[in-house]
Amino acid sequence: MKVLLLKDPKDKDSGPDPYIEELGSYSLEATLIPALSFEFTSLDSLFEKLSHPECYGGLVFTSPRALEAIKICLKEKSKKEAWSKSLKQMWNIKPTYVVGKATASLVEEIGLVPQGEMAGNAEKLAEYICSREKPSSSALLFPCGALKREVLPTVLREKGIALESLTVYQTAQHPDLQESLSSYFSQQGIPASIVFFSPSGVKFCLQHIQKLSGDLINQVKFAAIGPSTAKALRDAGIAVSCTAGSPTAQDLAAAVHTALQPHNCCP
Repeated sequence: MKVLLLKDPKDKDSGPDPYIEELGSYSLEATLIPALSFEFTSLDSLFEKLSHPECYGGLVFTSPRALEAIKICLKEKSKKEAWSKSLKQMWNIKPTYVVGKATASLVEEIGLVPQGEMAGNAEKLAEYICSREKPSSSALLFPCGALKREVLPTVLREKGIALESLTVYQTAQHPDLQESLSSYFSQQGIPASIVFFSPSGVKFCLQHIQKLSGDLINQVKFAAIGPSTAKALRDAGIAVSCTAGSPTAQDLAAAVHTALQPHNCCP
């Protein structure tokens, strides 16, 4: 059976995409179509803030894109040297809170030690942070996207934990999305399952998919990487067949496999 994944492929340098591999282990044939494109902004402001770890109580990352913004900053030789010589060590005295393994691995790539990656979503990470941070301590620096959800900032604010958000990327529809989807549906037909990886993906992809699927859309098992994406699908009137227990390739593949069993549906 065929599964359509609405996400970017993993970097070619780091081997096969884990989602394709895990789904393949259940004899599911997965295809990746990038749904989103990203434009990075405020990079000078980001590095200026990173240059003053003494002003902050730690870092918060809920998206791999925020780490990509930092990696772009570090391509500049002088900034890379400053990071390696002193800034990295100064930040490592403080906590770096993250959601999910993908974000955690990128944190490790820039030399920091992630905490809270098993939280799995922003709500759980907020609880984790609240259990470890004292009110009125130095603000946590939160590089994020323009479309960030307000769950984490709201929970921290209610607990008196200061958070300084900085928008470092904008999200838009991938320029090739419509063409890629049309090509997939004409060549492969309607997949058994379609997996969404973000509320933004739902926003930009769903209308195209509904048009291409027509009356057969009810045959598709819709899957979500996490609760916020599942909510976006339900808000758009789509029945969600399954949600990954945590945002990992293993959990998603297991959930999709279960949902595709006859007369079966996972929460």
